[in-house]
Amino acid sequence: MEEEPDTGISPRAERKAQEKAKILQRESERKILRLVGRVLKKPEAERSQEEAAALLQHRDTVDELCQRQVRRKELKRKQEEVFDDTDELKSKVKQLAVAVRQANHLVVYTGAGISTAASIPDYRGPNGVWTQLQKGRAISSSDLSKAEPTLTHMCIRILHKEKLVKHVVSQNCDGLHLRSGLPRHALSELHGNMFIEVCTSCSPVREYVRLFDVTERTSLHRHATGRRCSHCGDELRDTIVHFGERGTLEQPLNWKGAVEAAKMADVILCLGSSLKVLKKYSCLWSMNRPASKRPKLYIVNLQWTPKDDLAVLKIHGKCDDVMSLLMKELNIEIPAYDRDEDPIFSLATLLRPEEAKSHSRELIASCDGLDDESADPEEQKEEPTSVQGGWFGRGCRKGRKKQKKKVA
Repeated sequence: MEEEPDTGISPRAERKAQEKAKILQRESERKILRLVGRVLKKPEAERSQEEAAALLQHRDTVDELCQRQVRRKELKRKQEEVFDDTDELKSKVKQLAVAVRQANHLVVYTGAGISTAASIPDYRGPNGVWTQLQKGRAISSSDLSKAEPTLTHMCIRILHKEKLVKHVVSQNCDGLHLRSGLPRHALSELHGNMFIEVCTSCSPVREYVRLFDVTERTSLHRHATGRRCSHCGDELRDTIVHFGERGTLEQPLNWKGAVEAAKMADVILCLGSSLKVLKKYSCLWSMNRPASKRPKLYIVNLQWTPKDDLAVLKIHGKCDDVMSLLMKELNIEIPAYDRDEDPIFSLATLLRPEEAKSHSRELIASCDGLDDESADPEEQKEEPTSVQGGWFGRGCRKGRKKQKKKVA
């Protein structure tokens, strides 16, 4: 066996030479990208012979940049909000009303778009949480204790009462479906409820409904709220399911109810959701059935969704506007939200005296103001701080870190 000739170059020097060659290669590729990019921005008639030759020489780079431009335009198109004109909107709502009347088992899927009228930001809209973070902008705070169920929430509640809606599957953790008076057995809050903390050590799991946002100290994979179970003394945790987590709590997630409702559904109405998360839950879409035997899909959203091509009807309008027209078509009166009849006050467990200072969030107060028993009146008068923590989850935390780095 012949021995390899000794080149006199050490392995370390060889590695460094290879690394240097890679760096030079990357710099050369960047230089070509910049050159081709500058040339493509010019009108064809204004390009010199050398520039035209450069495009021919670097055909692969030209194709890559053209594909990038197409992807950018497509992404921009999908992020744009589209509004149907008045006549088209009314026509589409009439079609939706027919479907609602004829449905045997109508299930409603809701997203952040139904709560924007309550001044709660959505995620992927022009001013949404993720959109702002991607642009490197700060997220404005929201006083969630002052948010109330919107017209859409109240419409859904009365539609359920009239037996036209069988079940509601929500991605929202703002608790507004519960506060609208929708029965808990008819609701699946897949990503949790910001007013509920639980003790998982108790069997069955012991639930504590609060009059404030319990997620102040929580975040991704950190769910301890800082309070303890009054029964066993173990630590309480929130019910929020962040991106990258799998929800396992029976309530308020109610996955069992959601899956059963999806199996029985003949019509699914999606309100104010981009469906980018919900589409991943195959059990909600009956994708194991032939297309002809799947539920008919109706979508109300201003932006593109990945389910648009499968929808019988796509309505481009604000949820409150669409639901208001729908209720007129169905000849059903929309009930007004009455804070004194808000179920959260009867469901809530007040804090023990020693827990009074375990949070700094404002309480939801009834009209008579008698539900603020455990809070220090002086503290409640203070200006509320920026609302952060588990409510916006991992994305908000990452955004704050980026902002700090930029300032530094």
